[in-house]
Amino acid sequence: MRIGELAERAGTTAKTLRFYEEQGLLPPAERTPSRYRDYAPETAARIDFVHRGQAAGLTLAQIRQILDIRDGGAAPCEHVRDLLDARLAEIEQQIAQLTALRDTIAELRHDAAQPDPDSCSADQVCRYL
Repeated sequence: MRIGELAERAGTTAKTLRFYEEQGLLPPAERTPSRYRDYAPETAARIDFVHRGQAAGLTLAQIRQILDIRDGGAAPCEHVRDLLDARLAEIEQQIAQLTALRDTIAELRHDAAQPDPDSCSADQVCRYL
């Protein structure tokens, strides 16, 4: 199938498909006699996998690693589990940092509940920050 048809079927753009091919996420497409890309029907499932990996927060490099393992004939399940464990730890750390930031901002907002502009010196700009 031609690139435009595949892009429409996969919910993406032709530019993205060319990028995926350049990055090794898609195997090089066969070419028609007129040099148009001609993708196999199963390429749509591979693109769907790439999108699912991105939705899980994996990088394209990580997704390529998974695809390389599969293309090498092995099941990448353990590698995927390890990547998901690492991603989960990153998210937990981000949540902790955001929680601390929320607490700091809530405290600043509490202090600024009854603004007193006269108590701010020019060199402080604003005492609530």
